[in-house]
Amino acid sequence: MVNGDGVSGQDPAADGRRQGPIAGTPVGSAVDRVSPQLRRIERKLRREVTRLAAVPFEQFPPRDAVRMAYNVLLRRDPDEPSWSEKAAAVASGAMSRSDVVDGIHCSDEFRFRVPVGPASLLNSLHASRCEFIVGLPPARHIVDLGGGHSSDARGALVLLGYPYDFEELVVVDLPPDDRHPLYRSDRFGPGDYDQGKVRYEYRSMADLSFAMDASVDLIYSGQSIEHVTEADADLVLKESFRILVPGGHMAIDTPNARVCRLQQSSFIDPDHKIEYTVDQLRDKVTAAGFEVVTERGLNWGGPGVARGELDVAALAANYGVYFDAEACYLLALVIRKPG
Repeated sequence: MVNGDGVSGQDPAADGRRQGPIAGTPVGSAVDRVSPQLRRIERKLRREVTRLAAVPFEQFPPRDAVRMAYNVLLRRDPDEPSWSEKAAAVASGAMSRSDVVDGIHCSDEFRFRVPVGPASLLNSLHASRCEFIVGLPPARHIVDLGGGHSSDARGALVLLGYPYDFEELVVVDLPPDDRHPLYRSDRFGPGDYDQGKVRYEYRSMADLSFAMDASVDLIYSGQSIEHVTEADADLVLKESFRILVPGGHMAIDTPNARVCRLQQSSFIDPDHKIEYTVDQLRDKVTAAGFEVVTERGLNWGGPGVARGELDVAALAANYGVYFDAEACYLLALVIRKPG
């Protein structure tokens, strides 16, 4: 069939016939012979890529598995001879593919030389809070102020990684309908979980009247004291002091006003009533009768903070618990009731 312009409607390339200056020459004939082989190789490669994409990691060929682990966690190819050695160990059964991942996950390179990017600052802050939580002391009776979770009834303290079993954890939080829209969630009832019993008191964190004097071993206020006024914060600390046993601890993590003001002039959250500097927070807890056990910061901002400069890349990359609290995005204090 012929189109209206007198040109055949069939694409000559579609049946493999080559057009152009080398057509009909010995070179052209050689290319024509090789082309089907190249196309077969291309199709085979595409099938292999598709196959691997559908294969669970634990079924990857050993060398591919090692490379994938390095690519994802360290963002680079493995180097030799480590690549071949690990692949051989996986092939022989001396290592599993998960062992390869665990080794990288626990390496200093993964922890310190694969930085979290600035777009993931919130994720980095979450990781730092987890590291702070695992350092808290064991306790049988715990109160978590503002510790509700949006979807998990165990509450924030458990999900952040608190490692110890407890007799009872009481989560104090506002009724869901009374919270800022950003923090509304389901209303949870009491429950028995692997680590212990969890129940809820829906009320202001300044009202701890449900607890008897000297009845609690540990209180946690994670990203909550900044959501109440300074006057209510004084009540929170007074009530916390009352219900703690002598020698009991309170842990507080909260935004650091010094660094947050480098980010913006207004509070970093529309529901914040105050953001404290480390000096202000220290003065407040000591005025309530507490002793400061540790004064740390989470997500170090680097040397630029001392020059009044905000480096979001540094804040995101430097997750963890730092001695230089003044230059960190979050303050993290552990305080103690004397006795």
